[in-house]
Amino acid sequence: MLTIGEFSRLTHLSVRTLRRYHEAALLEPAMVDEATGYRHYSLDQIPTAQVIHRLRELDVPLSDVQRILRTPDPDVRAALVADHLQRLEDVLDRTRAAVVSLRRLLRPDPAPIEVELRAEPARTVAAVEAVVEHGDVEAWFAGAMAELTSAVGAAASGPLGGCYDNALFEQERGHALVYLPTAAPPRTGRVHPVVLPAAELAVTTHVGEHDGVGVTYGELGTWVVENAMSVAGPVREVYVVGPRDASDPAAWRTEIGWPVFRVT
Repeated sequence: MLTIGEFSRLTHLSVRTLRRYHEAALLEPAMVDEATGYRHYSLDQIPTAQVIHRLRELDVPLSDVQRILRTPDPDVRAALVADHLQRLEDVLDRTRAAVVSLRRLLRPDPAPIEVELRAEPARTVAAVEAVVEHGDVEAWFAGAMAELTSAVGAAASGPLGGCYDNALFEQERGHALVYLPTAAPPRTGRVHPVVLPAAELAVTTHVGEHDGVGVTYGELGTWVVENAMSVAGPVREVYVVGPRDASDPAAWRTEIGWPVFRVT
């Protein structure tokens, strides 16, 4: 039997951590002296402690560590670990996008964006629309895009696009619409024909992952204030090149259209 100090040195888990894991029923000592309360561990507990140590280094929550250790099914254990690793990769992707955005924002002399004033005619498209919470947009968008792609298929006559009400940004809840242009919009499931009204837009192109699009929105908004007059209406996005078209995020292109009318 090993004292808690000896076990700590062998596993690189502090005495305080071992006590916490005991209280959480995650790693219980092999024996607790009834008279002194001292904890003692066995040699065969070392591999379990090492697994816990590695999982915690990956920020796996204690509840998930417990599930991983207690399930006898290796496939379930593998799935639990894989789910957490995917969450870590998602966080890493968001961190990288934030770093790219910060570098753009902190450049001493940022290059001016290119803006085109474009008159868009009214047209009928296949669309999925809903009122969504801002935090749910990503998941809703993925489902809507999959449903649209399945319904329209090869009949699409242009890239995927979206329209987003101001309330979605201002109140964190608002109307969102994702669409595909096609000559004969189908009506199936959530997919139905929608008329996009004519609009005059100030359009610029965001390059790269969509997580960094906020910087481009800010630059375009600044341009609109300085050169045109914003009007009520949803912001439009067109996903000219996206993950379905190119695996390299550096190749992705998103057009952002801000509703305006010219003052000059």
